[in-house]
Amino acid sequence: MTEFILGITSSLVATGAALGLGWLLSRRARWWLLAVVSGLSGLGALRVHRHQDDAKPALSEEIGRARWLRVMVGRGNELTRDGFAPLWTGGGRPPDSVRVLLPDPSRPAYGGSPGASDAEENWLARRERELMEVDPGFGPGLLSEQVLANFRYLAEATRGAENTEIRFYDLPNLYRIIATDNTAFITLYESAVHGRHSPCIVAHRSGSLYDFALRIFDTAWDSARAPGSAPSPGS
Repeated sequence: MTEFILGITSSLVATGAALGLGWLLSRRARWWLLAVVSGLSGLGALRVHRHQDDAKPALSEEIGRARWLRVMVGRGNELTRDGFAPLWTGGGRPPDSVRVLLPDPSRPAYGGSPGASDAEENWLARRERELMEVDPGFGPGLLSEQVLANFRYLAEATRGAENTEIRFYDLPNLYRIIATDNTAFITLYESAVHGRHSPCIVAHRSGSLYDFALRIFDTAWDSARAPGSAPSPGS
């Protein structure tokens, strides 16, 4: 009888341990644990996505209910796609205020020489040089051209929209920040990796990460320039 009871008990313990391990390894459980730990530490991180693209559904939902929106991007391709489309097409309830920061493409452009000095390239060109190491489709000046194309699209889409402002920033191209009155999506660009493949942290407004993201945006906004017209690379 004793051996039987011990056998049943050990089986129950093993089953419980397996279920507990499976729960801990699940994505939802990891996010729950992260939220608890971040809440206790004051960081306010809700979850961490391995890739920026994985956060698209949550970002789209957050944009749809935002009272205001702050966007600081490394290129701006996502501004022309479905997640942001309702903002420019009038779908749903638009935020009261939208501020968009794009990298400044008007500084001296990267000349393509591996030995080019810092004075011959801007932050956008340095990021481009990183991507050229892993993406054969990237040539000198392509990133600036893409930023300008996205700017022109956005300027046309928001023509007459008093609630939307656009500026160019000239700072290290190391992250993407999209923040609302409730949540911040912070992508940390990895070296020689496209932003969509880099990790994305989702932070709540009650934490330090959210406050830090807004501080970065506000600092960049204050030093950014308002474009009078679309600048040309190398001007």
